[in-house]
Amino acid sequence: MKAFFKEPLVHFLAIGAALFLFFHFSSGSAGPGGQRIVITAGQIEHLAAGYTRAWQRPPTEAELKGLVDDWVREEVAVRQAMATGLDRDDTVIRRRLRQKLEFLVEDSVEAAPPTDAELQAWLVQHAEHFRTEPRVAFCQVFVSRERRGAAAEADAAALLAQLSQAGGVGGCEAFGDPTMLPREIALSTPRDIERLFGPGFAQQLERFAPGTWAGPLKSSYGLHLVRVHERVDSVLPELAGVRPLVEREFLAERRSRQLAAMYEGLLAKFTVVVEPAGPRARAGGT
Repeated sequence: MKAFFKEPLVHFLAIGAALFLFFHFSSGSAGPGGQRIVITAGQIEHLAAGYTRAWQRPPTEAELKGLVDDWVREEVAVRQAMATGLDRDDTVIRRRLRQKLEFLVEDSVEAAPPTDAELQAWLVQHAEHFRTEPRVAFCQVFVSRERRGAAAEADAAALLAQLSQAGGVGGCEAFGDPTMLPREIALSTPRDIERLFGPGFAQQLERFAPGTWAGPLKSSYGLHLVRVHERVDSVLPELAGVRPLVEREFLAERRSRQLAAMYEGLLAKFTVVVEPAGPRARAGGT
């Protein structure tokens, strides 16, 4: 039973019912176009509180009467405008009414904050959006196709044999051709690596285990011999580290579901007929 009362849709329906009862009993049974206007003590307090916030002091008796009189004039104007149909076919009013209705749903979503269990389940379900990117650190020796021409592949193979024989990375600066590219690449994401070496380079790196020289790899510039130093795998962070972001995305998704459910329920009460578009509409209004 407790779970039932925690459902956002129950909150939305309760808020809607409360608003209906409020307007029904505060405005009388005659509806928006009726002759009876009731301003409640709560509304008067709301007007006084608004004045106090704006002017940093409570209103005098005369000022409060002026606020009440202005509220009554506004209510009379709204009822008369609606009675004469001024609210119809007005884009601004239509959009504002839609916003207010949707705000009710959003308020019901915010009224039931998600539990840690719900957020953890949502995080796992949407892991691809929160996983850290894998990173790799490596050293590279450049072999220029421009400089070596047809011998570039053979020269790269000979250099690879020399580097493998040397074992470590010490002295690798003496090998290869000059380049503006850095020799040592600190832990970097595939995106950062491809920004340096061009498309596909990071994917080629994935084939090589740390600790040995390998290659040649092809880049936008030429050939490269590489030695991977370290790999850091992609991981899903703990909820505590990303909780604000997860909660925001969770609530946005729940809000979207609630709005879709609301519109589905409302549309069930209507028959929607879409007439064929006229020639001007089909021609783009020309």
